[in-house]
Amino acid sequence: MSQPRLLILGPPGAGKGTQSANIADEYDIAHITTGDALRANKDMDISDMDTEYDTPRAYMEAGDLVPDAVVNAIVDEALNSADGFVLDGYPRNLDQAKELEGMTDLDAILSLDVSREELIDRLTGRRVCDDCGANYHVEFNQPDTAGICDDCGGDLIQREDDNEAPVRNRLDVFDENTAPVIDHYGDHDGFVAIDGEQTPDEVWADIDGAIVAHAD
Repeated sequence: MSQPRLLILGPPGAGKGTQSANIADEYDIAHITTGDALRANKDMDISDMDTEYDTPRAYMEAGDLVPDAVVNAIVDEALNSADGFVLDGYPRNLDQAKELEGMTDLDAILSLDVSREELIDRLTGRRVCDDCGANYHVEFNQPDTAGICDDCGGDLIQREDDNEAPVRNRLDVFDENTAPVIDHYGDHDGFVAIDGEQTPDEVWADIDGAIVAHAD
């Protein structure tokens, strides 16, 4: 099998990061996320794009959203540098999806389906080490000692954006902006809906089967 070109879609809490890492390891391809691509290219010269700032770094340091045109250019550069990839976190809207069509051909689009209430349970139950950033969950991935990180002994905290109100807002934003992207890809020959409420191993088995079926 040649190195596949994959897109993984799904709402916050669906497990995209975990499964993308599995894919990248199994198939020896790049795991491309918007955040990583921005950080890797933060000093890219964008002065020819008639934007407010001349580098992505300037937007990030100002705390401003990086414009779609800049994100598109950075993702395009990342894709061109990879023989195979799993793209995670892009496109976030239909305009970006249309830009992506001009950058590359995709072998498979993997869409993780998880109910809203399950997503809320997953995200509000997440706990993060205040020192090293390790992730835990009050139900699914508990530390050996309650409230203490197994890795470094730091305190586990609930991030402000993992409280219920912010979580519901993040899901609303996803429904408004990114859910239409999933509909957009629904007719693609490589589109596969995956039941994301299965165990992680079962989700991985379905993903691996879909890649084998659709990648050359």
